[in-house]
Amino acid sequence: MKGWKTVELGDYADSVDYGVTASATQHPSGPKFLRITDIQNGEVNWETVPWCECDARSASSSRLQPGDIVFARTGATTGKSFLIRECPKDAVFASYLIRVRVGASVDPSYLSHFFNSQNYWEQITQCARGVAQPGVNASSLKTLKLPLPPLPEQKSIAAILDKADSIRRKRQEAVRMTEELLRSVFLDMFGDPVTNPKGWPEAALTDAAEIVSGVTKGRNLDGKQTVFAPYLRVANVQDGYLNLSEIKEIEVLPTDIAKYRLLGGDILLTEGGDPDKLGRGTVWREHVDNCIHQNHIFRVRITTDNLLPDFLSVLIG
Repeated sequence: MKGWKTVELGDYADSVDYGVTASATQHPSGPKFLRITDIQNGEVNWETVPWCECDARSASSSRLQPGDIVFARTGATTGKSFLIRECPKDAVFASYLIRVRVGASVDPSYLSHFFNSQNYWEQITQCARGVAQPGVNASSLKTLKLPLPPLPEQKSIAAILDKADSIRRKRQEAVRMTEELLRSVFLDMFGDPVTNPKGWPEAALTDAAEIVSGVTKGRNLDGKQTVFAPYLRVANVQDGYLNLSEIKEIEVLPTDIAKYRLLGGDILLTEGGDPDKLGRGTVWREHVDNCIHQNHIFRVRITTDNLLPDFLSVLIG
């Protein structure tokens, strides 16, 4: 990074614009209308993106093209970004998104990877702090600071990270296909748990397990004796597996360790948020010593000898 300059985004962006205010329609009339909810798991399925009716001036100023980066500017997904690699010729973006279009001296792919970095998220968190509804605007985006190497180095870095991201996606797809196979085998063996065609005995989950929410981050612990402990975040708990590439620590009371410590066989379930985060989970196998969990993750600990964690995990999933 020697010699790399730190710049403000606004100095290298051709434009930072808000989207068009319009209503989505399933009637194929007008341009495609990209919304925050159309961006899921780092992808957009343009076939399912609705259309909208807007005047020619709004459509022209909000039209998308490859290389654009769009940001969620408000709500729970504030700061979430997406690089437009391809799109229909006639596509616009909604007003709850902000579009950044950079000049020739910045590689869009390099910039999109920066927008997934810890440096970026720290700045976004700072921008959104202190308001009832978290959000960022075009002005605050323009002040974002980023390291900017020469263009050839940007392209080289982006190519390496693109390849790593492709490998990660292929791994996720392999995990997804494995999960589908396991669920298929499960249904063949035990039947549909909703209709219960084989007449298995039924019980409420609370009768067979202890369900506990985790520790709340950001509590006021001034003046109290505290310790630091590794803890699981929503990002660590994926659908059918754990991503333990980054385990953070949290400052808690000593009593919190005993209260929230994970034990082998515990089932982890995410509380919610985006649709892809709702109710996903897997079985904890004591991967990290003395690890606890945050309040957006439920710990399900079986309290009966008649139920196996792996069976319950597949049943819930």
